Amino acid sequence: MGKPFLEVEHLTKVYPGGVRALEDVSFEVARGEFVVVIGLSGSGKSTLLRCINRLVEPTSGRVWVDGVEITALDREGVRRVRREIGMIFQQFNLVKRLPVVTNVLTGRLGYVPGWWSLVNYWPPGLVQQALDALERVGIRDKAYVRADQLSGGQQQRVGIARALMQEPKLILADEPVASLDPATSHSVLRYVEELNRREGITVLCSLHFLSLARRYGTRVLALKEGRLVFDGHPSEIDGRRFREIYGEDAVEVEIA
Repeated sequence: MGKPFLEVEHLTKVYPGGVRALEDVSFEVARGEFVVVIGLSGSGKSTLLRCINRLVEPTSGRVWVDGVEITALDREGVRRVRREIGMIFQQFNLVKRLPVVTNVLTGRLGYVPGWWSLVNYWPPGLVQQALDALERVGIRDKAYVRADQLSGGQQQRVGIARALMQEPKLILADEPVASLDPATSHSVLRYVEELNRREGITVLCSLHFLSLARRYGTRVLALKEGRLVFDGHPSEIDGRRFREIYGEDAVEVEIA
């Protein structure tokens, strides 16, 4: 066994006011895994993903990505490591008034001078790379359309293309299909799955529906009230474990 690609050790996050979002969470992820994080709203899924790339500062604990301890880095060090960590957000986080291709190009901001984006200067080679990324997610024809003219599913594909521009080793997907209908959810997750399988990009993805976790995850982590209560193969989550994760009154809903 080689060294884990992602290591999370005793991660705890306490927000102002005493809300404990994460409580002593530890796990490891091998390079190339597609790991799904499940749990109720408020269980700590988003906080976990955001602590890994330090969009949220952990209260205690340590995180390593590809052998680098992110929790020990200064601001400049974090900025360098984030170049290789693509983030896909639930609410897309696009600049709606800008063309799709410009939104995708912002994925390179960690690599280029900041003034480029201020004056909308992008070398032809980068523009072509952005167009290629849009081709890979099936919306090359939307490159010069304003982002707010796209459907929710198309906007999320722009988010995936933007992450691709970073040439990431790790993708953190924070409930990327929570606002999408079932058919569109599968469409978006299939693109993420293809990146995982074809290019070996490690994925940590939080999802609401267990059925989606079973379909796409090679492994599932479950959080409950900030604690890790399950770590294993999706097929191991039977009715009893489901109720342990989601509560005794919960009903499993399939998303076709």
